[in-house]
Amino acid sequence: MSARPQAYRAALLYSLDDPASVGVAASYRHLEDGLLLVEEGRIRALGPAAELLPGLAPTVEVRHWPDALITPGFIDTHIHYPQTGIVGAGGEQLLDWLTRHTYPTELRFADRDYAGQVARFFVGELLRNGTTSALVFPTVHPESVDAFFAVAAELDLRMLCGKVLMDRNAPPALCDTPASGYEQSQALIERWHGRGRLGYAVTPRFAGSCSDEQLHLAGRLLREHPSVHLHTHLAENRREVTWVRSLFPERSSYLDVYAHHGLLGPRSLFAHAIHLGDSDCRQLAASGAAVAFCPTSNLFLGSGLFDLGRAERLGLKVGMGSDIGAGTSFSLLQTLNEAYKVEQLQGRSLDPFKALYLATLGGARALGLDERIGSLAPGHEADFVVLDWNATPLLQFRLQHTTSLAERLAVLLTLGDDRVVQETFVAGVSRHRREG
Repeated sequence: MSARPQAYRAALLYSLDDPASVGVAASYRHLEDGLLLVEEGRIRALGPAAELLPGLAPTVEVRHWPDALITPGFIDTHIHYPQTGIVGAGGEQLLDWLTRHTYPTELRFADRDYAGQVARFFVGELLRNGTTSALVFPTVHPESVDAFFAVAAELDLRMLCGKVLMDRNAPPALCDTPASGYEQSQALIERWHGRGRLGYAVTPRFAGSCSDEQLHLAGRLLREHPSVHLHTHLAENRREVTWVRSLFPERSSYLDVYAHHGLLGPRSLFAHAIHLGDSDCRQLAASGAAVAFCPTSNLFLGSGLFDLGRAERLGLKVGMGSDIGAGTSFSLLQTLNEAYKVEQLQGRSLDPFKALYLATLGGARALGLDERIGSLAPGHEADFVVLDWNATPLLQFRLQHTTSLAERLAVLLTLGDDRVVQETFVAGVSRHRREG
């Protein structure tokens, strides 16, 4: 991080709260000509440029983007870095897709050097798309965790990751045992959790790939290390739900499998959560757990439509997940574009300020990190992105026909992609700058 104070001038926009809770008008702060002051990796102040500029010391450099928008860095609450090489591999729904595409790809991640190469490319894609924090699936191999965290630590990223736990219903070379999974996870937690801006997530792949003993030991890890997270999949596909029910006939639901083993809590995040009853959703909300809304992968694999309206009614925390590689874009702008369509198919419209919330502060709340990331408020870590309103000819032309901030933001979230991201800052340091 840079210790020297820096100032960044542009339009500023960030969420204050969930529009579903406080109403749209009270949910965000916008400064048409704002100034963001950064020092030692944190946001120290922000306000109208006309008010703050006269008080700056002469030595403070001011970078100015007259036609750009600064927002908090995007937060991806569910993504698989080893699946970067199979994005767009189609033809099947979830369980067959795992067998045909995912498991053969993940076998290669026992090789630390290969895992490191993929991790570096993966992180580069995140930054190119304005994503500054993510909850990341590796593979069952400890080497895959070491490789990812090494790259993230080098760039001072706020990242969460943890070794996959999987002791059945997968290729033998991708299976651990309850004991080895527990021991390897313990070692990785000691090595990486709390190092710099890194955090560990206990990561059973999903109930279908874990025995009762493995899930029991995952719960034990959470009890022994109360500051780590829990990251897994839940009720993504109807066939998957039926299969899990057959594997755990004594449990009342898919969610109850996890609840029985102590995996529900305020630091738990469940990806997808599409095919759940109301009682399970209420239990998730009451536990303080969160879910990742993954529209591009849900559509690509034909898994179903996430009910965001129900989540709002029940007070369930929700973040956005690209879910690379069943997901089809690293861009959370494009992910929100697909989320809008999912909402339309269910008779609702996704407000652009709600979309911004889901990709920033909502994601931070889903991860229990909202005191650190997801906002431009003073005291937060200086993870932010500079978005170019004029990144493409179509975007530039379309914005000439808008009359309000809400309309401009809606257009940006619909037409935007990696080309919109002009620069990405991590802890106050520029980690990606668009060429040209």
